[in-house]
Amino acid sequence: MIEIEEMAVKEMQDLLQKVGYGHLGCAREGRPYVVPVHYAYADPDLYIFTTEGMKTDYIAANPEVCLQVEEVHNPANWRSVIVTGQAEHITKSEDTEHAMQFITEQNPTLTPAINKMWIDVWGRANVVAIYRIHPSIISGRKTLNAGDTRGKTNP
Repeated sequence: MIEIEEMAVKEMQDLLQKVGYGHLGCAREGRPYVVPVHYAYADPDLYIFTTEGMKTDYIAANPEVCLQVEEVHNPANWRSVIVTGQAEHITKSEDTEHAMQFITEQNPTLTPAINKMWIDVWGRANVVAIYRIHPSIISGRKTLNAGDTRGKTNP
């Protein structure tokens, strides 16, 4: 049997800092949309560097988003954090520079995913978008090591 317990705040922060990618959930007009994204974590906020498309349309209609981040070693050994909050489209140059500082510090080679299908017949590139997620709820769960039980670890 797999036992699961709540993660401590520090464990959740460490996982968010370590992983750098997850699944962003959005909703518009009762329709959910989930997409994989890279992010940078600068406690307490998360920054997403992406291109305009369906996710940005969803966020514009409803800025309440959910980001799920996980570290899975095997089906019996994993950790997962869920961040729910407001996504803010960053447009001011000083805010963009500040966000890009965090993004490039955590992943210097990160660029937004470019989809060839989105490039028009004249070869115009996609439009970059940067978002800051202000968390309102952060929760995390993890499996216990084999033989451990809640409140007691194997010696």
